[in-house]
Order: sequence, then C-alpha cells, then structure tokens
Amino acid sequence: MAQVSRVAVVTGGGSGMGRAICHHLGRQGRQVAALDINGEAAAEVARELDVAGVRARGVQVDVSDRAAIDAAFDEVRRELGAIEILVTSAGIEGFSDFLDITTEQWDRMVAVNLSGTFHCLQLAVPDMLEARWGRMVTISSSSAQSGTRRMSHYVATKGGVIALTKALALDLAPHGITVNTIPPGVIDTPMMRRPMESGAMGSLDQILARAPLGRLGTPDDIAVTAAFLCSEEAGYITGQQINVNGGWYV
Repeated sequence: MAQVSRVAVVTGGGSGMGRAICHHLGRQGRQVAALDINGEAAAEVARELDVAGVRARGVQVDVSDRAAIDAAFDEVRRELGAIEILVTSAGIEGFSDFLDITTEQWDRMVAVNLSGTFHCLQLAVPDMLEARWGRMVTISSSSAQSGTRRMSHYVATKGGVIALTKALALDLAPHGITVNTIPPGVIDTPMMRRPMESGAMGSLDQILARAPLGRLGTPDDIAVTAAFLCSEEAGYITGQQINVNGGWYV
C-alpha cells in the first residue's frame, strides 16, 4: 500500500534510534520533523533528509519543558502541516544504587522519560482527532519488563511509558488512532555506549556472551519496526508492546 505524505514528529531524532527512525519514515514518504535537545544534531538529520528528497525540519527542544514542546509542535505545523505521526524516542538513562538516587535525579528522569512522553502525546492528539487518523509509537525499554539492577528510577519511568501507551490506545481507538510501544533490548547507540564504556553495564564481550543472537541490536532494528507501526497497513495493531530485543526476554 502506498504511504500518504503525512507529517511525522520524532523526538530524540538527532541521534541513535531517533535518527534511524527519521530516515526510515522519510523513505516511507513521510515529511519528518526531528526534535532533539541537541539542535545541531536535529538540524543535521534534517539536512540528511533534505538531500534524500524528504521534506524535513530540525527543531531544538527539551521534552521536559511543556511550553517549549508546544512551541516546537506549532513550528512543525507552520512549516510542514498537521501532525499525524508521532514517535517519542527522547530519553535519558542513569545507573545508581537505590539509596543513592537523589530527588533531583528521580525528578529529572521522570520529567524527560515519562512526563516528556506524556506532553508530546497530548499535544499531538488534537491534529489526529481532526484527521480521524493517527499513529503513535512510544519507545520504552525491555528493562521495564525484566527489571535491571541499579536502574530503578529509569525502569520505573519506562514502565510508566508502557502503561501510558496501553491506556491511551483504548482512549483513542474509536478515533482511528493507534498507540503502540517498542521496548528495545540492548541497542548500540551513543546513549548505550556510555554505560558500556564506563563499566556500568559490564564489558561488550560480557554483554555479547549473553545475547541470544550474538550481537547488539542496531538503531535500524528499532526503526524498521517503528516505521511499520506508523504505516497505513498497521491500522489494526494498537495497545501492543512490540518487543525488539534479539531474544533477550522471550
């Protein structure tokens, strides 16, 4: 089925999984807005898409700032049009013993990973209600399904994203809007490389020794799944966790 040239917003679109999702949606024929706290990275992704013939914009925004997201979404509407596809890939991670997690660390994790997802979803809904069509994909984490040591604050926020996705899918189903989540396994991204290099996750060899497929996931592994969930063909899939984890948790 040919894809309509709908407008897609991808948060965290400047690097890693978000960047790959932007490119896959562009190849699908979508117009793409890459939103990222790193404005230069977002602009670079937009330039890459422009070169590939995709109408695109890069916008700097901190997803924990509701007013800033509102302004960013308005900019996308002015430049590209109504938003009918949203992928929330922006997020932060952290490792700390439970008793060492400060109130500030907890609040920042919730503000970005959970509240940031909520803000973006809520601000995109009116366009989709008007169109009576929409695709929303949240990026959660397999750690919310299995638990991960020294990441209780991160795991809690990603569990909240899964629960939010399921609840919103029921609310929006009568309006032709689907809402799904992808809980990635261990994906080779800049955000994942940092704790690997610091030793917080163990060495790369130790991780690979436990990987059923013998490799880390790639951003493209996540992006191809996100693009399918955003497609015209995926209209009967909603409220689901589509696990892309290489068999780590089956």
